[in-house]
Amino acid sequence: MALIDVAISCLNSIREIEQDVKDAIVYIDAGCTESFQLAGAFPLFLELGARSVCSLENMTSLDAVADWNSKVDCANRIVIMTSRLLNDAHRYMLRCLSTHEGVQRCSVFTSISEGSHSACPDSPLGPDAYREYETLLVQDYNEHTKKSEKISRDKGVPKFSSALESLTMEPITSDNVGDSSGDAEGLVVSVHHFPLIICPFTPRAFVLPSQGSVAEASLSRQHEDSLSFGLPPISTGSMSDTDDVPPGATLTAHFLYQLALKMELKLEIFSLGDVSKNVGKIMTDMSSLYDVGRRKRTAGLLLVDRTLDLITPCCHGDSLFDRIFSSLPRGERFSTQAQLKQGVPSIDRPSLHVQVPLGELLNEEPSKIKESGLPEGVEAFLRGWDSYTADPQNESDKKSIELLNGSLVATECFRGTPYLEAMIERRTKDGSVLVKKWLQEALRRENISVNVRARPGYATKPELQAMVKALSQSQSSLLRNKGIIQLAAATAAALDESQSAKWDAFSSAEMMLNVSAGDTSQGLAAQISDLINKSALAELQAKKNEKPDSSSSRGLLSFRDALLLTVVGYILAGENFPTAGSGGPFSWQEEHFLKEAIVDTVLENPSAGNLKFLNGLTEELESRLNRLKSEDAKETPSDDQLDIDALDDDPWGKWGDEEDEEDNNNSKADESYDDMQLKLDLRDRVDSFFKFLHKLSSLRTRNVPLREGSLASESSFPGDPSGNKGLLYRLITKVLSKEEIPGLEYHSSTVGRLFKSGFGRFGLGQAKPSLADQSVILVFVIGGINGREVMEAQEAVGESGRPDIGLVIGGTTLLTPEDMFELLLGQFSHF
Repeated sequence: MALIDVAISCLNSIREIEQDVKDAIVYIDAGCTESFQLAGAFPLFLELGARSVCSLENMTSLDAVADWNSKVDCANRIVIMTSRLLNDAHRYMLRCLSTHEGVQRCSVFTSISEGSHSACPDSPLGPDAYREYETLLVQDYNEHTKKSEKISRDKGVPKFSSALESLTMEPITSDNVGDSSGDAEGLVVSVHHFPLIICPFTPRAFVLPSQGSVAEASLSRQHEDSLSFGLPPISTGSMSDTDDVPPGATLTAHFLYQLALKMELKLEIFSLGDVSKNVGKIMTDMSSLYDVGRRKRTAGLLLVDRTLDLITPCCHGDSLFDRIFSSLPRGERFSTQAQLKQGVPSIDRPSLHVQVPLGELLNEEPSKIKESGLPEGVEAFLRGWDSYTADPQNESDKKSIELLNGSLVATECFRGTPYLEAMIERRTKDGSVLVKKWLQEALRRENISVNVRARPGYATKPELQAMVKALSQSQSSLLRNKGIIQLAAATAAALDESQSAKWDAFSSAEMMLNVSAGDTSQGLAAQISDLINKSALAELQAKKNEKPDSSSSRGLLSFRDALLLTVVGYILAGENFPTAGSGGPFSWQEEHFLKEAIVDTVLENPSAGNLKFLNGLTEELESRLNRLKSEDAKETPSDDQLDIDALDDDPWGKWGDEEDEEDNNNSKADESYDDMQLKLDLRDRVDSFFKFLHKLSSLRTRNVPLREGSLASESSFPGDPSGNKGLLYRLITKVLSKEEIPGLEYHSSTVGRLFKSGFGRFGLGQAKPSLADQSVILVFVIGGINGREVMEAQEAVGESGRPDIGLVIGGTTLLTPEDMFELLLGQFSHF
């Protein structure tokens, strides 16, 4: 039986729409851009005959000029692909149609199904969402066309030049459906479902586009058991009513159901966690008798709540993949003007587009066109294209233009083995050595010799940089080896001392916390306090030297980093000392020292960390600090200053100054009162922060699946620098060995429920299936995954002695420690 390859499945789905893509301008939104970038789909669009592939959010009238296939006639067909709800992408699609006047046919492909539009409270569309939207889009297009014609007649300007400037995108409403006949002059709109808009890192690991509606939807409503809008709540077992399911859970359920239909899989659904149970219930409610009769491969689906294991994504594990995504800059998110929807915000997750600094690696400075040696024709084309957005008054825009950065592509292979798949399944040292080996193979194949000192069994940035430069000398070699060159450049950037020093400092601190957690609560509290004090001292020293980035360049941890380590420490303390204090894992005295350390740090450097629990106080704290500094400067006279008043013997000279002194004393008393009130407010904020830490420390006791301890992280420290294995490793190991897992729920299909309720009374009941009996297992983590978990999951399969099992790992998004900080302590946190 052929194993599932999510990257190839994504490309095959694009091939299925060849007739729509041919001779059309293809517009893709930011979420589709992330998906197609990783899947390597852009050459496929060229192969299928697309005129060009352009950004939907940043579309211009010049898009019709950029024609890959050199067509002479004007394009009259447009394909729009979006990973958003149709009503969210409506204004961009309407602007696109209004810009291209001669378009006769518009095909819209969305990854959000009709059922999702109907079930999602943010969508005004009903069960027949696609047909309804076709009518609405044509109707709005006709209205804006009439409006633009009126503007052009009144002002005497071309039809669309001023219409775009005055175009106001009003939200669509279902009340307008049926007002239009659906017939526009020369325009035919059709809406289709395209479920496979996913971001495949390997053939067996994927996440959802970070700028798509599913990943951006909230996974929790604010209540006692919630931690963040971007994470599922604590699984206390009380969240059983599907009427109050967060929108992210609903969209996830519909996405997974449609994904299974597209890949012709019959899913046996298991869940672990409250939100996962609701997702599984929604999926089984959507199943029907019709689905059972069709010939499909059987696969197991295991849904897991991210909140059952927050330690793993918060820590800096031994994973080269995670180092790359944490070290390299990401593409900028397109501003979507996110609003509160049904009382919950949409989550601004970081872009998955990693910008590989090829120019800096090859030239040791930002690559510029004037220094790149490109042919004059290519240089002139890039200058002309960039001049559309460049400032004509800015001489620097005329002189040089930065070249595009590289990117990672999941489908790039070395002798049939995808680069990213081989790298994600290895630790940092093994992965970097493997990249070095691939470079050496490519150099031998190109018959290129490199004079570089190489240490067997190790890979360093200078070695990789020298080999990448040699392999990039000729354009033909650069194009043939672009996959390994971009991966090697990303690896070299992650191994740079400025990046690796901080990662290693984090890893060492987490190791110390893990060791202390196995000893006493006093030792763990002392370690956390020491980290906070050292980070505060380092930031103050850097601030005095007027080098705000010096701490990061030396690998020292900032106060913001120390707070993330505090989160890790509290979760570890809750697992090892659940009853040490009345309200938390530490005693009152131990926690008092931690609070005082944070209060002192904030008073000395209020802007450190840019923390949510200081919102509204930061400016007041800054002004207080500046006032104290100015008073200290006034009270400290210079050495050559002469005190005239001290030499004056005439007491009458100060006649009338008593009132001024009294006013000054009153002013100082007011300032002292304000300072006291400000400190009290700050302590209240810090107290609320520690109440949130108490909630994190109670994860093991409040999460029902973790109470019995069989899935909780082990307290022993085996000497692995990355710490203990994560939850996915332990979970998959137990699943494949057919051990009992507390809290794991099986969701019966329609036929299964029929056998249980009807035929079961005659002895024809259906036996509960086992995940271990499935040849294909899809594990989906609601809330996100990281590279270390993918690596450990494959290790679990390898150690089980079941090489026949095809394991696919998926998640809401890709999580880095910085992402976890934003979710737990940033703007989307619930404390």
